[in-house]
Amino acid sequence: MKAEVKQILVEANTVFKQWKKEDLTTRIAYLKGLRDKLLVNKIAYGELMTKDMNKPIKQSVAEIEKSAKLIDYYIDNGERILKGRTIKTHWSEVFTVNDPLGVILGVMPWNYPFWQVFRFAVPTILAGNTVVLKHASNVPLSAQALEECFLVDGFPKVYFNISVPGKEVDEVVADPIIKGVSLTGSEPAGSSVASIAGSLIKPVVLELGGSNAFIINDDVDLDKIVPLALNARFQNTGQSCIAGKRFLVHNSIKEEFIKKFAEGAKQYQRGNLMDYATEIGLMAREDLAIELEKIMNDSVAMGAKIVFGGKREGEWFEPTLLTDVTETMPAFQQETFGPLAVVVGFNTFDEAIELSNNSHFGLGVAMFGKDVDFLKSKIHDFDEGAIFINDMVISDPSVPFGGNKYSGIGREMSDEGLLSFVNKKSVVIN
Repeated sequence: MKAEVKQILVEANTVFKQWKKEDLTTRIAYLKGLRDKLLVNKIAYGELMTKDMNKPIKQSVAEIEKSAKLIDYYIDNGERILKGRTIKTHWSEVFTVNDPLGVILGVMPWNYPFWQVFRFAVPTILAGNTVVLKHASNVPLSAQALEECFLVDGFPKVYFNISVPGKEVDEVVADPIIKGVSLTGSEPAGSSVASIAGSLIKPVVLELGGSNAFIINDDVDLDKIVPLALNARFQNTGQSCIAGKRFLVHNSIKEEFIKKFAEGAKQYQRGNLMDYATEIGLMAREDLAIELEKIMNDSVAMGAKIVFGGKREGEWFEPTLLTDVTETMPAFQQETFGPLAVVVGFNTFDEAIELSNNSHFGLGVAMFGKDVDFLKSKIHDFDEGAIFINDMVISDPSVPFGGNKYSGIGREMSDEGLLSFVNKKSVVIN
């Protein structure tokens, strides 16, 4: 490990020894200052994000605003979540307390450069820990801005950036100063970090992506569903773990869905990324667009058909829809991290469930139909970490977020996110 990285870990640990002693009122005051600073600079931060990863400016600014709402959630709910509980037993007094663990490492991706960091760092810091963050190498402007943003006047520095190659992250994980790890990223990266952390008995939270199904039963109003379907697939240029990627549509309405979806996709035109009217951006890197193009071409070679789109120019990948997709094709089995949608028909809802579960991912599923009681009766049949009925899968501060199977372990946000990196102590008094 480079000397400068080790020095940052030592500094973060020194600050932790002070920060853990601050009462919750002080930590909440810090969050209020952080929120205010974030909102004052939202346009500037949004522009940096757009420059980093080709995100339309409208979506970049919205990401900053969403991060501020997460801070507000923990300002309002932090005391309730962290207070512990009293347990009635034969002893005179039994209660629990939630103490911070120490320095927590975050390894974060590029697709939501601010939101991903805030949903990890804010509850972790509020719990009394300090944070060391290794951000994605292709969002350097965002990474620098984040470290500056977390510096709040009147409070110690509790957030530290480190710059290390991905292959050296394991060495940081293994350092005894690091007491826990949160990683959002690829399966190989998650597996490697989890292996090291597990061997050293360190807690981990992993969010590793998904191939979410978007299930449409035969009794829906497609005019209401299609706009949600378009947003679910093409928001953030399709570069989202919770995006609707596999559209499972009842065969009786499949052709009508395809027609309406294709018509709606025409609105997503290439434009100036700094123009607030632009709804879709370029992909973050050309190699990512090339990888998506290969998934598409390999699936077409196996019999899939391109309904619209299918063209790539550098980092630009045209919004695309594939039909005649089977379960063995790459477009069905792999995570399509970009603006490529696939449609698969089904005849019975049980068949749709089987199609949805035929994935090594298990992050989320959205299902749509008029009979809500029927859909609720099916929630235990899915392998996912989240079930959304009559809405697209989203991440919200009030709802625990995380997946099953190869989508990861642990939960972020809500109560669970604040308690991910605490020592849940039981206190017994006789």
